[in-house]
Amino acid sequence: MLKPGKVTALGAMSGTSLDGVDVAILETDGEKIFGFGETGYRGYTEDEQAILRAALGKWHGAEGLQQAFDIVQKAHIEAVSPLEASIIGFHGQTLAHEPRGRGTHQMGDGAALAEALGRPVVWDFRTNDVALGGEGAPLAPFFHHACARYLGLSEPVAFLNLGGVGNITFVDPRTEQPQDKGAVLAFDTGPANAPLNDLLQERLGVPYDKDGALARKGTVETGALELFLADPFFYKMPPKSLDRDAFSEINSLVFELSDADAAATLTGMAAASVLQAMDHAPEAPTEVLVTGGGRHNPVMMQMLNAALDCRVCNIDETGLDGDMLEAQAFAYLAVRVARGLPTSCPSTTGVRAAVGGGTVSYPSG
Repeated sequence: MLKPGKVTALGAMSGTSLDGVDVAILETDGEKIFGFGETGYRGYTEDEQAILRAALGKWHGAEGLQQAFDIVQKAHIEAVSPLEASIIGFHGQTLAHEPRGRGTHQMGDGAALAEALGRPVVWDFRTNDVALGGEGAPLAPFFHHACARYLGLSEPVAFLNLGGVGNITFVDPRTEQPQDKGAVLAFDTGPANAPLNDLLQERLGVPYDKDGALARKGTVETGALELFLADPFFYKMPPKSLDRDAFSEINSLVFELSDADAAATLTGMAAASVLQAMDHAPEAPTEVLVTGGGRHNPVMMQMLNAALDCRVCNIDETGLDGDMLEAQAFAYLAVRVARGLPTSCPSTTGVRAAVGGGTVSYPSG
């Protein structure tokens, strides 16, 4: 059992960009953030990335997953082992997400991880939410609410995560608890970095558009952008979530474009998705704090600044770590799960009522 009050928790996150495992320490009681601690990173090798990429879209019990599973377990053990914490939040590697169909699949065994590390591990965060009618994503919004209050913000703000898929959380920090009415509204905005990364890997053998250098040389193809924005997803009311490859046809829209124009167009699509998302804001945010890999792309940030009516900034400017926010979120959620606090609610995932997800596994003895 966790001791009362503040504890040291560790979160581990391996995102849909497949770059590696982020780990981060957080001091929290599951409600307030008291401070941030050490962070770490264990990158996947090119061979490991290829194996994980081949596993994308596969469900529990599918053939050919053992190699990918072994990579995920080994990488997390190596990433987590150097850091000390009372409890670990283990997200696992998302391979498939279909909340209105087969459910959600985060590969990884938290019970085995608890045995290997000798510490309690909270895992399988999404299944319970999906079983109770939720989308199972996004799960960081309750942490975003805590971050806004930690920063002392007093006006509505948006947290925009641009990873493989984009998601946004509108936060009213004047509310006490994240499950309070009007406290948060969250949903996936659309594809973000995944289509661009996949295109560059396929065409040029590079993992991403460093500093937006390629997109900067290109021009957005407006016809392709209009076809992209005609997708029914953008007209669906939140809550809503996406699988990494939900927009798999996106590459056909840029197939005939040059590398530079394709990169510019895919970057423009990610930014346009965010603009569409702003239509659902319960109250205009005073600023948008951008986290995830997309904030390192100057072209992406310029497009967002041009499109949105409020200030757009890299979340690092607030003193938070945009590279580690998702790992920190699962440290926070781990403590909430262990203490029986909700981790999602109707305005974050569409679940019928505020609910706690996750399984707590303890090492034997």
